Amino acid sequence: MPRRGKLLVWALVLFIGWNALVLLFVLGPGAWGWAGAAGDPEALAREVVRLAEDVERELESQKRLLEQIERHRGLWQGRGLQVPLAVLVLGCDRVTVTRCLDKLLRYRPGGDSAAALYPLIVSQDCGHAGTARAIAGYGSRVTRLVQPEAGDVEAPPEQRRFQGYYRIARHYRWALGQVFGPLGHVAAVVVEDDLDVAPDFYEYFRALLPVLAADPSLWCVSAWHDNGKRGLVQPGPGAGGSLLRTDFFPGLGWMLLRGLWLELEPKWPLGFWDDWLREPGQRRGRACVRPELSRTVTFGRRGVSGGQFYDQHLRHMLLSPGFEAFTRRRHRLARGLRQPRYDADFTARVYSAAALVTLEQLQREAEASPAQAQAQAPPAARLEYRSRDQFKALARALGAMDDLKSGVPRAGYRGVVTVLYRGR
Repeated sequence: MPRRGKLLVWALVLFIGWNALVLLFVLGPGAWGWAGAAGDPEALAREVVRLAEDVERELESQKRLLEQIERHRGLWQGRGLQVPLAVLVLGCDRVTVTRCLDKLLRYRPGGDSAAALYPLIVSQDCGHAGTARAIAGYGSRVTRLVQPEAGDVEAPPEQRRFQGYYRIARHYRWALGQVFGPLGHVAAVVVEDDLDVAPDFYEYFRALLPVLAADPSLWCVSAWHDNGKRGLVQPGPGAGGSLLRTDFFPGLGWMLLRGLWLELEPKWPLGFWDDWLREPGQRRGRACVRPELSRTVTFGRRGVSGGQFYDQHLRHMLLSPGFEAFTRRRHRLARGLRQPRYDADFTARVYSAAALVTLEQLQREAEASPAQAQAQAPPAARLEYRSRDQFKALARALGAMDDLKSGVPRAGYRGVVTVLYRGR
């Protein structure tokens, strides 16, 4: 049977199986602990109404699943190599958007002849004249969009000083709506105007497009590693191609599919869109893929955040300098990133291969024989924390970012953050 047919059959089996289970719930309340409710007509009626609402929600969820399978069947079958992958650049008042666009055009596979496969879309907010002229200078090489609303966003009184974050959220919603709506794309990479990209930026996302489409436990692919600073990651042979799962939404060059946008758009927030994405209600247990070496770095110290984290962290980030042929090993990447296998391997590395040590012990060992540590590649070590304060203290001691969003540490997966410490 063709792969597409197998996928549709399995989806149908899941759909029928779920509804058969629901029918058992409806027909056999006593068998499921409802015997007490049977003597109380009002309680039973409430339970039936609740169950009906659950069934309705689940049916809608199953319908969306089947629609997504059909919509993205080409990606599941490996034809993701030929599906157009739009790159959306969001800008406002930085004329240095040209630095970002020049890199994107320079590294686009096939150059301008590949514009249909990698359409470059630039959306401008703010109405800044100099930035508008800079974008217009690219002519037909880019698709130009202009966010039409110029006024402030209505925000709660206590949030009015954060108007910039509300304007950004509005711009994101409008621009993504254009990409997945009138422009009709099924996949897009979102980039802000202050990012440099690596030579294999397109190769990275192209290889992971069918992986993202086929794995419901993933919801984005990011080019960014929050702890990708010099000294915390190991540049060199093999390191540039290392990919990991993370529960933290990284942003800063990230890919999503139209199905996710249709899920998020109706409830898109008025402000602080990235932190909103990190909340459990949006993430829903799904992870993102991130690289060990970032495929983007930011050069924009000036912005609405006032340079938050820039001097301490962001300006020290490493950009992968080489080119990894990700598409040649996309099938192996798909197998390795698939959740059951990845989690088993990850758990073994963290809790079996890595020795449990204290911070003081780790520091003593590094001080005692730094040259030996570099030469012999000592085994991985594991530091454990049991509270937010303990995590922050350890992260600071190791030089990693110490903040958490919705309880999730940056670059963390299942609460584990992986960094390099003095070669270990």
